[in-house]
Amino acid sequence: MRRPAATSPTDGLRICTLLPSATEIAYLLGLGDAVFGVTHECDFPPEAARKRRVVRSRIDAKASAGQIDRQVRSLAAAGEAVYELDAEAVREVAPTLVVTQALCEVCALPYDDVISTLDGLGIAPAVVALDPKSLGDVFEDIARVGSAAGAEEEARKIVAELRRRAHRVVALVAGLARPRVVCLEWLDPLMIGGHWVPEIVQLAGGLDVLGEPGAPTRRTTLEEVVEAEPDVILLMPCGYNVERAAAEAAELECLARLRQTPAGKSGKMVAVDANSYFSRSGPRLVDGLELVAWLLHSAVERPPPQLKDAASLLVCRS
Repeated sequence: MRRPAATSPTDGLRICTLLPSATEIAYLLGLGDAVFGVTHECDFPPEAARKRRVVRSRIDAKASAGQIDRQVRSLAAAGEAVYELDAEAVREVAPTLVVTQALCEVCALPYDDVISTLDGLGIAPAVVALDPKSLGDVFEDIARVGSAAGAEEEARKIVAELRRRAHRVVALVAGLARPRVVCLEWLDPLMIGGHWVPEIVQLAGGLDVLGEPGAPTRRTTLEEVVEAEPDVILLMPCGYNVERAAAEAAELECLARLRQTPAGKSGKMVAVDANSYFSRSGPRLVDGLELVAWLLHSAVERPPPQLKDAASLLVCRS
């Protein structure tokens, strides 16, 4: 059974964040000093990487996309998780609040594994499990973490500002022609971006022709992508920065076929920094929304300064 989260400030707050987006939320709420345990992937803000790591991966994240996919499928077939919680590290951290997830067992620790480990250690921190499928859900998660950590007012201000920025993007693209967009969240095999990604495309003034808002990521085929006749292809492999996404895209066996789409012919195949702005269900999804609005409607305005290195335009242009 899910443990109830704390609803008032607590002296001696000690937080374990078991996914990168939770770490980003905690720091944005001004709770960085109360974060004592993070995952091996927590790298934003930079100081988070210096915290005690309580989660480790069982796959080689430096492998190719195809190799990573095979590793994940092999673990799943054996009934084993991709990530492991370091019980001894958790014991030493002694958290009073654990922020975990219930969304994707490929992206983070399974919720049941977290509860089992805590029970085995004989500790009973408050547990907040995030399960976002939309931008609205992400905003609600920020409020929930704020409530659990006694930072309700700060969370309210942050969510209001994020909503204001999102509404501004919608207003900027209102009435503009909507290009057909395909978002590839993995490149070997090809996978279509799900959950909040199609919503981001829609809010940014595009039409995601293969993705459905709120639906999970799914596999696709080269034929489906080509037949969709996208005007823009966004290459956003989960967990990749822009350099790695661009390099892997350039090596795709199906690159020649993709170049025959309207997106390929016009040079509108774009690698983006998914690790920062699309993969993680945190506040920087709004930065991703602003980036997509610029990529789809460059006449609107230049991207914000913090996004200047977040996309590699025309990466696959012949």
